[in-house]
Amino acid sequence: MSRLVGLVAAGLLLAACSGGGRPTPAAPTSRPPTAATRPSTTAATATTRAPVGPATAAGRLADELTSAETAIRDPATPASRLPVLGRGQQRAYRSLVRRPRLLPEVLRLVPASLRPTVKANALAGAELRRLSRPASRLPRWRIVAPAPAAELLASYRAAGAKLGVPWQYLAAIHLVETRVGRIRGTSSAGARGPMQFLPATWRRYGGGGNIDATGDAVLAAARLLRANGAPRDLARALHAYNPSHRYVRAVTAYAEQIRADPRAFLGYYHWQVYYGDILLPEGYPATPDRPLLPSHGSDRDAEPPKGPR
Repeated sequence: MSRLVGLVAAGLLLAACSGGGRPTPAAPTSRPPTAATRPSTTAATATTRAPVGPATAAGRLADELTSAETAIRDPATPASRLPVLGRGQQRAYRSLVRRPRLLPEVLRLVPASLRPTVKANALAGAELRRLSRPASRLPRWRIVAPAPAAELLASYRAAGAKLGVPWQYLAAIHLVETRVGRIRGTSSAGARGPMQFLPATWRRYGGGGNIDATGDAVLAAARLLRANGAPRDLARALHAYNPSHRYVRAVTAYAEQIRADPRAFLGYYHWQVYYGDILLPEGYPATPDRPLLPSHGSDRDAEPPKGPR
């Protein structure tokens, strides 16, 4: 198979924006010193002056990621907030992938409980960025709204239970390949469908189903993984899906986050499609009254790496 993974443009693979997210808090203003505070004027000024340079960026990213990751995992968070949270989360990770020197400071600033999550998502984005590069022309894809999250989760779980494959890995492949079904189109290598199968591979694992139907494609992906070592050797199975160690590490990172907390999928579900610096919104290709706009920054979402062959 060959993937449209360049999206991640995918973690997939990323440019530093995805719409949504919280506004950056304004820098606090200092107050006139009183008799009680006058002796520590220097200290007060230091704490109220807006920081400059990388510390500002790292602090902002740490704050955005802490807020988004915490809220996404909280069952009390209203479903109506998840689109903004997911897109803000994606934007922050895209920015972090673009500026990896900030990662150590961001990890220091986020709560200890979130450090493994932030590190894993940053790793996945970095691996996908190195794996894919945008072509000189925008792709001939259509970007559509994905099926409801509950429907997708039901497909992953059903296929996983039937084939003995961890459903979280099917979800992560779907995320990387087509942003959970947002991308409709054929890759440069001829792969198609939500899980990006080449015709020959589909004939082997498709089970007579429809390559463009999500349920059939997820089942085929589970068959391929099972035939190549899953669930015992998931790294080997993923390498059969796409013979790239970077791909294996990226998919594993996302899958393990979902395995640790299934609500992590509800953030990933809202991640958007980028192609280099260009956001491809739902409804792409653009029309004259809906131009494509560059995002701020770049994480290199482009043609996905080639999937099952």
